[in-house]
Amino acid sequence: MASVTLGGTPVNTISNLPEVGSPAPDFTLSRNDLTAATLNDYRGKKLILNIFPSVDTGVCAQSIRTFNEKASALENTEVLCISRDLPFAQARFCGAEGIDNVSTLSDFKSGEFGKDYGIELADGGFEGLHARAIVVVDDKGKVTYTELVPEIGHEPNYEAALNALS
Repeated sequence: MASVTLGGTPVNTISNLPEVGSPAPDFTLSRNDLTAATLNDYRGKKLILNIFPSVDTGVCAQSIRTFNEKASALENTEVLCISRDLPFAQARFCGAEGIDNVSTLSDFKSGEFGKDYGIELADGGFEGLHARAIVVVDDKGKVTYTELVPEIGHEPNYEAALNALS
C-alpha cells in the first residue's frame, strides 16, 4: 500500500506500483470502440502509461493534452492514457480537444488494471478509481520508470517520464 493525498487529505492505494526492472503486468483494457487492448498488442514498442482518475478533472485532462503534444515527436513509442472512465467519455474528450497522438484506454469493465498495477484507491472520495501515476515500459516489456504522484491534484513529472524512454 502507498499513501498519496487528494486535496491534501491522505488516501491509500491498494498496493504499490510495479518495480523498475520487473516485467510490466499484462492488462486487458477497453478501447473507445469497446474492443480489447492488451499489453501484447504493443509488443516491441516503448510505452508511457499515463494513469489518472478521470478525464473530467482539469489535471487529468491537462496530462492528456501535454502527452498528446509531446507524443508526436516520439519514435516507436505509444502513450496510453488509462482511467476508469467509460470509453465514450474518453472518446468525447479526445474528439472535442483534437487529441490524436495518444490512445485512451478504459479499465471500466473489471478494474483489474488498477489492482494489478497497485494504483486503485482503497479509500477517500475517489475510492475505486486510479491514483495519478506514470509507468514507462521499454520495448521488451520491462518497467523502466514509475511515478506515483504524491498529490492526485498535481501533474506528473513529464520530463522524467520522457527521459526514461532513452
